[in-house]
Amino acid sequence: MSDQLDQLKKPFLYVVVCAAGIAGDVGKLITAAQEQNWDVGLVATPPTLGFIDVQTVEAQTGYPIRSAWRSPGDPRPLPPADAIAVAPATFNTINKWASGISDTLALGILCEAYGFGIPTAVLPYLNAAQAAHPAYGQSLERLRRMGVLIGDYEPYQPEAGGSADHFRWEQALELLEPQVR
Repeated sequence: MSDQLDQLKKPFLYVVVCAAGIAGDVGKLITAAQEQNWDVGLVATPPTLGFIDVQTVEAQTGYPIRSAWRSPGDPRPLPPADAIAVAPATFNTINKWASGISDTLALGILCEAYGFGIPTAVLPYLNAAQAAHPAYGQSLERLRRMGVLIGDYEPYQPEAGGSADHFRWEQALELLEPQVR
């Protein structure tokens, strides 16, 4: 009976969302994942809570959004992740993650994912001035060496501001599919 339940269990996807102007559209990734038979939980960097509609996302996933560590003894609000999608991933998160900095719950989860062998995809979202900084390229290279799957993204021009028009949320699932199924 336990084997049958395991076969029926949907894989669980953590969506780590960072504070970028397009973060409010994270529901697009959640919907796409659910349509592909994933259960989804959202982990947000603390500033991201001001960019998203918390109640809508929690209703869509059926789970509370995680943005802070739980207290010892508190139950885990999300099942263990089978895979992680980081979207949108900011300059700050990418560089801290690659450096092993774990000063938020989101970064802690990402840093541990490597040790647990959890397939992880990242969709960067930053401007061209940030992308020109040497730390960014070095961070992407380190993440690649760690096995992180990095989506295609053309940084936007700072004076133009970012746009959600060309951000392919579903690319995270496309990258993860061969790793998880």
